[in-house]
Amino acid sequence: MIIGIITVIVIVIIGLIISNSSIEKNSEVVVKGDIIMPTKTSRPGCEKIDRCYIPSVIVIDSGNPVTWVNEDSAFHSVTSGFYDEPSELFDSGHLDPYESFTVDFDEKGTYDFFCTLHPWMKGQVIVE
Repeated sequence: MIIGIITVIVIVIIGLIISNSSIEKNSEVVVKGDIIMPTKTSRPGCEKIDRCYIPSVIVIDSGNPVTWVNEDSAFHSVTSGFYDEPSELFDSGHLDPYESFTVDFDEKGTYDFFCTLHPWMKGQVIVE
């Protein structure tokens, strides 16, 4: 009798664990972007393999938007210019994980950007 009760309790607990893990998987936030800030870019090293922003250089037609998505567990930003010389054209502020930021690019040119928190993170939007 006791073995039967213990077996039922174990089955119920296993069912709850499986149910909760599938709920967590189904509630993931999916944000689509043109440029991704992948995991582990808050540590130096991503710049050595050009993986701080993916892609680090994007070419678009004028009049189109670009959306950046933070897929890292750390805060990041998308700020125009260079770390030691921001241009103040756009600034996302601090982006939480899975937050996004979009800028419309109406004028042709090359727009450099970086992360204010991680100076090794930088990229370019080239508008044709």
